Amino acid sequence: MPETAPTPAPVPLSDATLDALPGDIARPRYDRGALTPGIVHIGVGNFHRAHQGWYLHRLMQQGLAHDWAIIGAGVRPYDAAMRDRLLAQDCLTTLIELDPAGRSAEVVGSMIDYLAIEDGHGPLIARMADPAIRIVALTVTEGGYYTDPVTGGFDAAHPDIRHDADHPDRPRTAFGAMVAALRRRRDAGHGPFTAQSCDNLPGNGRVLRQTLVSLARLSDEGLADWIEAHCSFPDSMVDCIVPATGDGERALVRDFGIADAAPVTHENFRQWVIEDDFCAGRPDWDRAGATFSDQVHAHEAMKLRILNAGHQVLANAGEIAGIETIAGCMAHPGISAMFHKVQHAEITPHVSAAPGTSAQDYVALVAQRFANPAIVDTTRRVAFDGAARHTGFVLPILRDALATGTPVTGLALVEALWARMCAGTREDGSPIAPNDPQWEALTACAQTARHRPEVWLEQRRIYGDLAEATAFRDQFSDWLTRLWADGLAPTLESYRAR
Repeated sequence: MPETAPTPAPVPLSDATLDALPGDIARPRYDRGALTPGIVHIGVGNFHRAHQGWYLHRLMQQGLAHDWAIIGAGVRPYDAAMRDRLLAQDCLTTLIELDPAGRSAEVVGSMIDYLAIEDGHGPLIARMADPAIRIVALTVTEGGYYTDPVTGGFDAAHPDIRHDADHPDRPRTAFGAMVAALRRRRDAGHGPFTAQSCDNLPGNGRVLRQTLVSLARLSDEGLADWIEAHCSFPDSMVDCIVPATGDGERALVRDFGIADAAPVTHENFRQWVIEDDFCAGRPDWDRAGATFSDQVHAHEAMKLRILNAGHQVLANAGEIAGIETIAGCMAHPGISAMFHKVQHAEITPHVSAAPGTSAQDYVALVAQRFANPAIVDTTRRVAFDGAARHTGFVLPILRDALATGTPVTGLALVEALWARMCAGTREDGSPIAPNDPQWEALTACAQTARHRPEVWLEQRRIYGDLAEATAFRDQFSDWLTRLWADGLAPTLESYRAR
């Protein structure tokens, strides 16, 4: 019997080994050594590398934007591990597209450096103060902008903000570092940069403006006025499902013949809609498929309410049932039926059409994407930081429904599912590991709410005055009582039958 040829060892990813990668792997065709930086991006997670980094890479593949390369940055100690992994492979990333019809991989090279992470953020401030940097972008999660979750106003009392106001030259936050860099630029006569949020926030540019200007005003009124007058803060809508990276993803990239310590998997869909408001220039991202539009809000509202709120509809129920992935939730008859009913009966009535897309068509697209079994997007990832995600995505719809007198039965069930999940155990008795920055407080409240459901709604930092809305409160209490007494499947069936 003939011997089987040994499988070649995966090629360690680096600039020096690009030509040695398997022939079917797309890779940079441009000279990375000739790239010069124009963007600092704070928060170099999987989403950024699969989305903003990819759009810029695609421009570079066309021979464009070679003076807009990305410098990566982080502001938390845990970012140092990602920095080490990426620097060891010259900041290259393998992107693996997961399509039910097949898989493909490409190596993206639009990032050329990753700044050292230090107390006081000296390297970050110095780089952002460099006039060559014309855009400072952020992906720091929707809960990271120091806003009050109920009012949306700036949280000037937060300890991190108080620290940055008292120590503006040695800030703790990304925003404090941006303010410090803008002070240097103003004082040196270098002019401003565009501050660009890439997070899932309604009016993310407006929110970023509020955070930067308000923080600056705590220590330097003149600087705050200068930032408000000269910087720009474009709104944007970002969309691509990008799972977390684990052992499975690292094994998958080895199957492609690449040794990559930080690969990224993603679906075969991307969208980026951007307000064209850049005070210091910008890449022509539209040539790579992005859309510049003065109707960002319509795209944003559709996506946040149907996709992001839809994620919360699924993930909390999935955690209770012990279902590991969003695709698994969509394959569960009860959870899937709830998703479709809540979307069509209670979410889409509060979503206006975006250019070229109706709300109903977008629900169908999102359902198809969520059901993609090739995307191993975990319920745990999607359910993370529910205190920010429910206040940002679900509760605004609920408030609109209450204001217009339309049904809130399904939305009340969604909130009851979150409360049940936060009790910390699944229906099979297995524990749910802490999954929220406020997990301890949420779990204590959820366990009390098992016997007094209204306690959950009395968390005013989350629900504000919603506990006073009888139509919502009574239905929430009924659903949470049913979940504990009858279990998930009978409760979902009761909702389906209504």
